[in-house]
Amino acid sequence: MKKVYFDTSSLIKLYHYEEGTELLDQLFENNKLSTVFLSELAKVEFNSAIWKKVRTQELTHDEAQAMSTFFETDYSKFQFVELNSEIVHSSKFLIAKYGAEGLRTLDSIQLASALKLKNEVELFVTADKLLKNIAAKERLSIY
Repeated sequence: MKKVYFDTSSLIKLYHYEEGTELLDQLFENNKLSTVFLSELAKVEFNSAIWKKVRTQELTHDEAQAMSTFFETDYSKFQFVELNSEIVHSSKFLIAKYGAEGLRTLDSIQLASALKLKNEVELFVTADKLLKNIAAKERLSIY
């Protein structure tokens, strides 16, 4: 049984078919996942991402509303990493370390949340190439 951490770029693919969805489906099919961790930030980022898809006409208003509701009903399926001062401090450190490479605020919070679980989580799952590279530098096993 594997414990994994999903950032929002990967989480959205579980609810909206797009490039990379098949890889995540394989992860669920091939590995018995015991726990999927998410940052509390995902509750906000997820909604931001789906409403952006409405603005870009990838989703209708009704589809976005349904996805938002579906995700909220799935909250009990996830373990949320609390946003607290430890995460904020770690995020600030990560920005200082990788900001020149392009690490941005919300991704630093995602990474800090994953690093908090470094000894528990077997895979860090992200669709963001920059975040994937930085996570590898932080010695997270990436998918």
